[in-house]
Amino acid sequence: MRAMKWLLVPVVLVALVVLYFFGVMKWSYSDGERAGWVQQLSHKGWICKTWEGELALVSLPGSTPEKFRFTIWDDEAAAKVNAVMGKRVALHYEQKVGLPGSCFGETRYYITNVRVQDEISLAPGVIVPVPASPAASAASKP
Repeated sequence: MRAMKWLLVPVVLVALVVLYFFGVMKWSYSDGERAGWVQQLSHKGWICKTWEGELALVSLPGSTPEKFRFTIWDDEAAAKVNAVMGKRVALHYEQKVGLPGSCFGETRYYITNVRVQDEISLAPGVIVPVPASPAASAASKP
């Protein structure tokens, strides 16, 4: 009976740790989107490999860009981000709080999706048009 009590303590502790990690991985502190230009993406880590990147956020043309550092766990999402580098994109992220160590990534912002932004909105109703591709402009000429 006494051995059963000593065995129960580690089992309960392991179960609590597993429940903690499950909860932290499934629950997001916040989520949202950031728009800008991906300027860096690399696969980092000695044992736990994650994709780490930077998004240059520019609020107004000519202003100093702010950097949004992010992490990607999924190789498929990283391939999507890598395919649109150099274009203005919106990255959908989830912020996870409470993950210990750097094995889960260097940041707490985890990218889940990416989409290309075609227009730059300066203010409500004011949009900077994106130049058409040469093929599209040649097709529209008579």
